Order: sequence, then structure tokens, then C-alpha cells
Amino acid sequence: MTMRSRRETITFKHPFRIKGIDRLLPAGAYEVITDEEMIEGLSFAVFRRVATMIMVPAAAPRSSTMEMVSISPIDLSDAQRIDANAPS
Repeated sequence: MTMRSRRETITFKHPFRIKGIDRLLPAGAYEVITDEEMIEGLSFAVFRRVATMIMVPAAAPRSSTMEMVSISPIDLSDAQRIDANAPS
């Protein structure tokens, strides 16, 4: 089975929460990785999402390490929508 990963940077203007992460995350740029697998047997290439992860600062205070957390793409969209509609 053919797999691919897509990486994108998403910027939050305000501190935010996302389901699956039990703390408030600071505003800033976050790398989001989406793993997809090819659907076999078609006459053209089609991929389906199998995992979405976000890189966040580790929970340890004053740590410069990052951790990769699996999230729902719907929860990510909700967090982006809330951030976009938050008063400045």
C-alpha cells in the first residue's frame, strides 16, 4: 500500500485548546502532519487520510522539546474557526 505524508504550518493568533490535549497551547505556528494511504484499484490516484498529528511544545516547563500528538481533523478545524472568530 502506498503512503504519503503532507506537512503544513498552521498559525493560531490566540492561545487555544484542542480536544486530545489537556492544556492551553500558546499562540503561534504549529506543524500539522497528515498521513494518507492510496486507495488501490482505481484508474487515477486517490488518497484517504489515515492520521493527523500536530507538533506541540512538550508539557515540561521550560523545555524546548516538541511532542507529536494525534488529533482529529475536525477538532483542528474547530480550533482554527474559534481562533479566527476570537476578538483581537
